[in-house]
Order: sequence, then C-alpha cells, then structure tokens
Amino acid sequence: MSTPQQQAATLIRNYYTVFNSGDRTAFLALLAEDVVHDINQGGTETGKTAFRAFLARMDRSYREQVCDLVVFADEDGTRGAAEFFIEGEYLATDEGLPPANGQRYRLRVGAFFELRDGLVKRVTNYYNLEEWLRQVGVTK
Repeated sequence: MSTPQQQAATLIRNYYTVFNSGDRTAFLALLAEDVVHDINQGGTETGKTAFRAFLARMDRSYREQVCDLVVFADEDGTRGAAEFFIEGEYLATDEGLPPANGQRYRLRVGAFFELRDGLVKRVTNYYNLEEWLRQVGVTK
C-alpha cells in the first residue's frame, strides 16, 4: 500500500500526464468541484466551470506540453509542488497580450497544490511573464 505522500505525488504527476494528453474531460475529473485556481500574475478563480473556461481559452491560444517534471509532496499528502518546463506555441492572440504568430517558447514553471480526497483542491502557478514576452518577441 502506498503512503499519502506517494499518493499525492502520483496525483500531481497524473495531473500533468493528463494535461499533456489533451483529454480535458479526464483532466477536469482530477479537480475538486470547488477547485481554486491561482493564475500566474492574475486573479483567482473557483470551481470546475471557471477552470473549464480557462482551459478553453488556453487551448484556443496556446499549444503546450509539460516536460522535465519534478514533483514534491508532504508526508500527509495534502500539499505538493512541481517544477517543470512548459514548451509551447502561441497560436492565437490572447486578450491583453501581444499578437500571436506561432512563436515558440520554453519557460520554467513552479506550481503549488492543495490536495483533498484524491483530488486537486487548489493549484497556484508561477512563471516569469517577462521572459515569456521576450521569447515571443515583445521585449529584448
């Protein structure tokens, strides 16, 4: 039998495996109904409906894959973290951001999780927006 720490790490790894697969139904099934999503340098959204809308916007504007994933979890399995690179392509202009024309990017990302009953209760993502802007050709 696996420990709560191992179960938490497995859930977080599965979160990114399913993200990479593009199966949004399976991805949303990993989230608690009242999931809290802290968006990098943005607001906080609550609930699967808001997360589904966020994913739809992201899928329209970006094609992304998580790689070089490293996962950490606490002993009681209620909190975890991940560090990885996101490799992506900016496909369609996202509101409030510069024009898209297929620019490619690779960014280091940190994510922090709160886990409950085998589901993701909260996810907070951090990456360097200035570096993303540089990579898509907005700043030097």
